[in-house]
Amino acid sequence: MGISTVEEGSPGKEQQAAGLGILLQIMMLVLSFVLGHVLRRHRFYYLPEASASLLIGLIVGGLANISDTETSIRAWFNFHEEFFFLFLLPPIIFQSGFSLPPKPFFSNFGAIVTFAILGTFIASVVTGVLVYLGGLMYLMYRLPFVECLMFGALISATDPVTVLSIFQELGTDMNLYALVFGESVLNDAMAISLYRTMSLVRSHVSSGQNFFMVIIRFLETFVGSMSAGVGVGFTSALLFKYAGLDIDNLQNLECCLFVLFPYFSYMLAEGLSLSGIVSILFTGIVMKHYTYPNLSENSQRFVSAFFHLISSLAETFTFIYMGFDIAMEKHSWSHVGFIFFSILFIGVARATNVFSCAYLVNSVRPVHRQIPLNHQKALWYSGLRGAMAFALALQSVHDLPEGHGQTIFTATTAIVVLTVLLIGGSTGTMLGALQVVGDGHDGHLGEIFEGNNGYVAPTYNEDGTTGNRFKMKLKELHKSTASFSALDRNYLTPFFTSQNGDDGEDDDPMPSSTNGGFHDHSQPQ
Repeated sequence: MGISTVEEGSPGKEQQAAGLGILLQIMMLVLSFVLGHVLRRHRFYYLPEASASLLIGLIVGGLANISDTETSIRAWFNFHEEFFFLFLLPPIIFQSGFSLPPKPFFSNFGAIVTFAILGTFIASVVTGVLVYLGGLMYLMYRLPFVECLMFGALISATDPVTVLSIFQELGTDMNLYALVFGESVLNDAMAISLYRTMSLVRSHVSSGQNFFMVIIRFLETFVGSMSAGVGVGFTSALLFKYAGLDIDNLQNLECCLFVLFPYFSYMLAEGLSLSGIVSILFTGIVMKHYTYPNLSENSQRFVSAFFHLISSLAETFTFIYMGFDIAMEKHSWSHVGFIFFSILFIGVARATNVFSCAYLVNSVRPVHRQIPLNHQKALWYSGLRGAMAFALALQSVHDLPEGHGQTIFTATTAIVVLTVLLIGGSTGTMLGALQVVGDGHDGHLGEIFEGNNGYVAPTYNEDGTTGNRFKMKLKELHKSTASFSALDRNYLTPFFTSQNGDDGEDDDPMPSSTNGGFHDHSQPQ
């Protein structure tokens, strides 16, 4: 967060204003954490912690407007999206990858990748096309087609912070939790890659309208970023395995190096014009699986607590600022139709995403592992929009012409507030109505995840046998994930981890860190 100077003030006055601004921010953070603890302790699910942080920001911003102190307050809160992407988002995304519950995640990996990559692409395109058609039919403010696709990409970034925290409190099925958690982690990376690809296409609109080139550019960004992240993660694993840092007098150095590697991965990708978000996400996944077991026990406890701490602070501050900025920013409320129809269109796009991908996954899985309809509805309902969509919309104000970016930003902030406050607050009721809570024969959060359990949900008959050849290919792909597990167990883990770390990691059914697995309160962005 940049603290700007107060014009025509002495250095002493400027320092005093900055101090008061930082004090106000600390007070809001303290209030958010205390209020969130009280709400969680009393099991008051109608106002989740993220919603409480958002409301605190809204109230403070509203009071600043009423009291005519907006200019001085704005000087204290001179926040830019660059700060969000470079300082707030990296620890949140790394923590998301680092705390992935391994066995539920990897046993549902095919479904998660389908929802996160194919599903996000479907949702982005459907939203963009519907918004464009709505403009052609004069239902809403008309935007060029590429800008509609940019809006579809940024608004497809889901942020189920409130949903996941309530999932944990109520003891929802662990496979459903893994699907929502894993989708949201990979979804952010997919959405930002899509947004930047569409932005690049727009800037070269005369020569870049070839659909094939769009796909190539996206794959270059996504695969390149993923490779950079995995490479940095493997490098860190080898360093910690062979450098001999796991002795008492070198633990400080060990922890410092471990903390620096994620930021190295992020900045490497950004410096190569790739996606730092994608890179640091896969660095988190690789470092948890291969680097973390090579640390000493004290260092393991420290880095787990450290990343949990800074991601919680960054996440809470982000929601506070979102509320504050929504209250104080100049919005383009003249295009109410754009906001209204955008909300309808993202609901349709989310349904298209979830139910089409679920059908695809169920066509490959055996009957006892299929995703039941009530879980599909819960997935659809959990598609809240949050910090990533907000930050990309803030960036679109600079990327797009006067008026276009402002309209997208206003619509996005309205969607974020509505989904976080209304949908987030009704999540507990929704879970009860869908009967995905307290179903004794299913696996639940907090229970030990044994073997490679799949869904033991109510079964239903398979549909017709159309597309058998396609299904056979998908089943072969499904078998290849099992062969990757064998490759990891027999070759990768022994090569990249020390023997004692390998054994501990392999035997532990849940992540050993305090911030990992289903007992963690943190969530992905």
